[in-house]
Amino acid sequence: MSILEIRDLTTAFQTGSGQITAIENVNLDLAEGEILGVVGESGSGKSVTALTVMGLLPRPPARILSGTVRFGGEDLLRLSDSRMQRIRGPGIAMVFQEPMTSLNPVFPIGEQIMETIRAHENLSQKDVFARAVEMLEKVGIPSASTRMADYPHQLSGGQRQRVMIAIALACRPRVLIADEPTTALDVTIQAQILDLLMDLRDELGMAIMIITHNMGVIAETADRVAVMYAGRVVEEAPVARMFDGPLHPYTTGLLECVPSLADDRERLVAIPGTLPEPSRRPPGCRFAPRCSKVIAACRETLPPLESYGTDHRAACIRASEWAAA
Repeated sequence: MSILEIRDLTTAFQTGSGQITAIENVNLDLAEGEILGVVGESGSGKSVTALTVMGLLPRPPARILSGTVRFGGEDLLRLSDSRMQRIRGPGIAMVFQEPMTSLNPVFPIGEQIMETIRAHENLSQKDVFARAVEMLEKVGIPSASTRMADYPHQLSGGQRQRVMIAIALACRPRVLIADEPTTALDVTIQAQILDLLMDLRDELGMAIMIITHNMGVIAETADRVAVMYAGRVVEEAPVARMFDGPLHPYTTGLLECVPSLADDRERLVAIPGTLPEPSRRPPGCRFAPRCSKVIAACRETLPPLESYGTDHRAACIRASEWAAA
């Protein structure tokens, strides 16, 4: 059963040179207790999708042109600011990309965790403090009661990321959106953060959406994966099926960029070119200018996201060829 349903979501920004569409007709589902990975290059629309769901984009310049985001029987796009404030925290929480810029440098970390708890729960100061300490302990911060008085600059990058997770979990949300939770961390700390998220999912029963550009992170954590390119979802499938038989050339390109101990390759294969600018997206398939398997028809029609077997969707006019292979 889906706890979060995103349907036909289109978000644009008004700029000095006109309106630019950031994401277009995005459809995603997140089931209870599931980890959904959303992957793609920087600029593909992953973070804009998350911020639209959270109601955190400034309007203007952002405009939601179409779609619904249903959570708990409500369409989040139609709610008032005060109602959304009550949903953020106990309903849906978010871990942002850069913990050093997301944490307030002039307040102790304990105060920042307690502020979230006070905003949503009617607890005594003693209970608020105890909950904050519990959250720090849960995310693996040693000497939690003592570290409550520390400021963000006194913590390592991995510890700051753990504090961000503690803030997000302080009100025990049903859905956690983790936007690039391992960016700029060394591989050991990355593994610890990913293990922590999976342990918390199992312990608290929450659903998690992990946004990343790293297919290795997806392989390690996710149950299902959605690949985004130039503002659209171009492929979606369970992780094992996606890795075994991708149906979109962009997904294939992302997988070929991942180093593997099993493959004897002298060098990784890079995807040529870059993402098109939102104001200059090509007609037809947006990946066509970079695709090694492009044919003339690809440049004429924007392919819809279609189903190929159970739980596998792809937006490529040649997907049926590879699905049948």
